Amino acid sequence: MGWNTAVSCDILSFKAVKPDEPSTERKAMDTDRELKDEIARLKKEKNAIILAHYYQNDEIQEVADYIGDSLELSKKAANTDAAVIVFCGVRFMAETAKTLSPNKIVLLPAEDAGCLMADMILPEDVLAMKAEHPDAAVVCYVNTTTDIKAVSDYCVTSSNAVKVVQNVPEKEIIFIPDKNLGQYVAARVPEKTFHFFEGFCPTHHFIRPEEVLAMRQQEPDGEIMAHPECQPEVLALVDFVGSTGQMVQRAKDSPNNKIIVCTEKGILYRLKRDNPTKEFILLSPNLVCQNMKKINLDILLDSLKNMQYQIEVDEDMRQKAIVALDRMLAFS
Repeated sequence: MGWNTAVSCDILSFKAVKPDEPSTERKAMDTDRELKDEIARLKKEKNAIILAHYYQNDEIQEVADYIGDSLELSKKAANTDAAVIVFCGVRFMAETAKTLSPNKIVLLPAEDAGCLMADMILPEDVLAMKAEHPDAAVVCYVNTTTDIKAVSDYCVTSSNAVKVVQNVPEKEIIFIPDKNLGQYVAARVPEKTFHFFEGFCPTHHFIRPEEVLAMRQQEPDGEIMAHPECQPEVLALVDFVGSTGQMVQRAKDSPNNKIIVCTEKGILYRLKRDNPTKEFILLSPNLVCQNMKKINLDILLDSLKNMQYQIEVDEDMRQKAIVALDRMLAFS
């Protein structure tokens, strides 16, 4: 009694299974709970704060103290009493956190979590463009390494780029490294001359206009929103263009109950959490940044337990990078 049997089966094929035996899924859930509990314990013990970018795995966003855009997260962490910042994102984000919080320990749980766009440009590329256009101001996207910020005049985010460039006194702009964001800004600041570096975010750059048109036909009543890192031909077809943070806000404000998302799939966690009555559709299953997916609960736990991997920023580079960041904050 209390054992499962199948009457239609031969007695030799009976398989006894206790009702209270945990399933594989249940065991996994228990393991995740244990991991989360241990992460919470270590976080308290080490006076640490966990930051997660919108593109991180759901399980990481669930245990984070703050979820957001890279610069927003670094600024929040700088204003806390935490001694340790665990940045669940990619390397340039952790470097920015260290730049703003030089006296805090900054950990990047996955040592090899880089950014393909940030890695496309080197300081010598910037210096070559400056030599070619000596009267131009160098405006770098925050999605860059510290050494790129150090040779730039101004820094921008995808949410404030237009406003900052409008306020830059120079009439000529070298915009690095994302040519798509640069073209988006240039279209809104026509009074200035722009020179672009041929960099891009692969996740956004390879979205095709045909995909948007097909989705428009498939979901005619849906609102389509996209990141300005997409190509201009794609942005011309959507209803809303904004940074990840701006998309999160737009999803809340939109009267539409069906929203198609043209950015990395990780943002769906926050969108669904904040708007449980709305339907969110990812434009393509290919919208995945593999570097953003390198951190899981086990890796996060190891990072906290072993204090790995610590980010260091050369002080001279940090001081130079701070200039570009401070100018941005003054203008935005």
